[in-house]
Amino acid sequence: MKSVIVVGAGIWGSSLALRLAETGWQVTLVEQHRPGHVRQSSAGETRLLRCSHGDDDWYARLAWQARDGWRRLEERAGEELYHEAGMVWFARTPDGWEHRSAQVLKNLDIPCEVLDPSDGRRFFPELRADDLRFLLWEPHAGVLRARRATQVTAALAVASGVRLVRARAVPVAGYAAPYQAAVEIDGEVRHADRVVWACGAWLPAIFDDVPVTVTKQDTLHFAVPSAWSVPETPAWVDHGASAYGHGDVDGVGMKATSDAEGEPYEPEHGSREVDAAGVERARAYLRRRFPSLAQAPVLFSQVCQYALTPDAEWIVDEVSPGVWLFGGDSGHGFKHGPALAGYVAGVLDGDHAPEPRFGLHERIPSRGLRTSGQVL
Repeated sequence: MKSVIVVGAGIWGSSLALRLAETGWQVTLVEQHRPGHVRQSSAGETRLLRCSHGDDDWYARLAWQARDGWRRLEERAGEELYHEAGMVWFARTPDGWEHRSAQVLKNLDIPCEVLDPSDGRRFFPELRADDLRFLLWEPHAGVLRARRATQVTAALAVASGVRLVRARAVPVAGYAAPYQAAVEIDGEVRHADRVVWACGAWLPAIFDDVPVTVTKQDTLHFAVPSAWSVPETPAWVDHGASAYGHGDVDGVGMKATSDAEGEPYEPEHGSREVDAAGVERARAYLRRRFPSLAQAPVLFSQVCQYALTPDAEWIVDEVSPGVWLFGGDSGHGFKHGPALAGYVAGVLDGDHAPEPRFGLHERIPSRGLRTSGQVL
C-alpha cells in the first residue's frame, strides 16, 4: 500500500487526505492545531464559489467540477455546506475582466447571463449602478461555509481511514529505503512514499525561496435591515474595486469587505483584530454602491490571511524525491478543494504531471485570477 503524510489540515490538505484514502493510500494527516482552527485561511466564516476567472478556462472548468464535489460532500455529511445563492459581478468596462469571464463560461457551457445594470433590482433592494456597464450573473455560484466545510472534510477523511495527528512537523533531508520522503513530527522522524506540505500561510516560513507572501485580510459582516438580511441575497463582486460580499447566510450579517491584498502578516501570532481602516474602507464601498447601508453596524468580524503568489497561480511542485509543496491558495483556492484534491491525487499517483504554471519558477505579477483587481 502506498503511503503519504499530508502536513496541514486546511481544506486543501483535508480534501487531499480524503481523496487519497478513498483510492487506497495509507494516509497520515498532520495538523499543529485542529482542522478549522481560526488561524487557518480555511477557517473564514465563508468563501465564495464562482467560475469566473477572466480569460482562464482551466480554473473555470475546475471550479465547475468542484461545485459537484461539494454537493457530494454535503450528501455524505448530511448537512448544507454550499449555499447556492448566485453571484452578480459589477462590470465597470464593456470589454474588461467580466466580459472575458462571460466568454469563457459560455464556451464551457457554464450558465451565466449578461444583464443591464438596471436589472440589479432583481437581486438587491438597492443598487447604485451609474458607473456600471453591465452585470454578469452566475446563477450557480454562491457561498461556502468555509470553516464548517473544513471540519466536515477532515472528519470524513478520518472516517475513511486517515490517521489524524495533532503535532508540529518540520522537513527532513534525505530518505530511508524503501521510502522516498521523510518528515519530523514532534521530534520523531517518519517516512512515507510521499510527503505533501499543504500548510497554507506557514509554507514560506518552512521552505526558503517559495514565492508566497502572506497578507492580513479583514473580513466584515454588517447588521442590516430585514430586506437585506436574507440568505437569498446573492453574492456580489466588484472586481475593479476589489470588493465583494453576500447576504446573511447564518445570522452573522451581510458580508461586505475588501479583497485587496493587506499588509504582510505572521499567521501564528499576528493580531486577530480587524483594523479601523478596513472597516472604513468597507463602509466607503457600501456608501458608493448601497448608500442606505453605509452606517450599518459591524455585527461580526474576522481576520484571516491569504498566501499569495505574485500571479495567483498555485504551487504544486516536487522539491526533492517524494516531497511535494501544495500551496499559494491566494484567496481563491478554497472553492476548488474537492476537484483540486482529485487533480493532485492524480499527480501523486503518476497519472499526469502538474501544470507547468504551478512550478517554483519566477512569477510575473498578475491579478487576473482573483476577485481583486487592485492593491491597497
